[in-house]
Amino acid sequence: MSDLFTSMKDQVKVGYPTIVFPEGTDERVLAAANRLARDGILKPIVIGGEEAVKDASSLNLELHSDLEIIDPASYSEMDGLVESFVERRKGKATAEQAQEILLNVNYFGTMLVHTGKADGLVSGAAHSTGDTVRPALQIIKTKEGIKKTSGAFVMVKGDEKYVFADCAINISPDSNDLAEIGLSSAETAKMFGIEPKVAMLSFSTKGSAKSPETKKVEEATRIAKEAAPELVIDGEFQFDAAFVPEVAQKKAPESPLKGEANVFVFPSLEAGNIGYKMVQRLGGYEAVGPVLQGLNKPVNDLSRGCSEEDVYKLALITAMQSL
Repeated sequence: MSDLFTSMKDQVKVGYPTIVFPEGTDERVLAAANRLARDGILKPIVIGGEEAVKDASSLNLELHSDLEIIDPASYSEMDGLVESFVERRKGKATAEQAQEILLNVNYFGTMLVHTGKADGLVSGAAHSTGDTVRPALQIIKTKEGIKKTSGAFVMVKGDEKYVFADCAINISPDSNDLAEIGLSSAETAKMFGIEPKVAMLSFSTKGSAKSPETKKVEEATRIAKEAAPELVIDGEFQFDAAFVPEVAQKKAPESPLKGEANVFVFPSLEAGNIGYKMVQRLGGYEAVGPVLQGLNKPVNDLSRGCSEEDVYKLALITAMQSL
């Protein structure tokens, strides 16, 4: 495990948060949750019928005593959750509807976070991104001043760490969305010990090409700078001008980035998703995430092709966000 995660484990242990795993009957999730309990890093709650959870592992896991199993169908405090859900949804669901909705493991797990019984949630090993994110947006909701959540990946190789966003959620962000993504990504960078230098990416550097697409990024940069004048952020930039000092000196000598950007905001989901996968597969970087940004409490989404190790690491990140 890289130094990044070793350091993270030490920090999380001190706070010992509770993280809920709605997919308790998925073998990868159960094995990772059990490891986290065994390592004394955090308290895992896995959702599912007790027998179904215990039968889920072909590895014959001996479940750690600190791993808690909760079955929504027999949960003793369900009435309180139903009441809280109805209140949170402000008339969009009756008590009867809420009772049915909360049998869905993702809604149930998200309500445990909302009511403070858990500090964060990790799902997505067996569910789509929408299945994980929708309950979070309806119940946890975004922080004040943030209109949309976004998805960042931390790209790690040895001591190198970079943040790429949005690579998971917003298909065609406008200028305001991109500004928000830039500011949220800077906060994510700080959580990973990165002093953020944010590049707003495009196919143009400082007006070398002009189109509605480049104007969008230029405007996003202006909005973000006004919102956070202390932040090192600039755009619009081609990747090489943001990352290579020699190119930066030629293309944007006045920029505070000076070719040392470490947080990269892509102009569209298409660009971001392609970009992080290329760096992962061609560059040999580990892609950690997506880390969902801008929510009041941490909820993170796994890939359905994830490994036990991916679950373990995303749980660590979720726990870090909750501290």
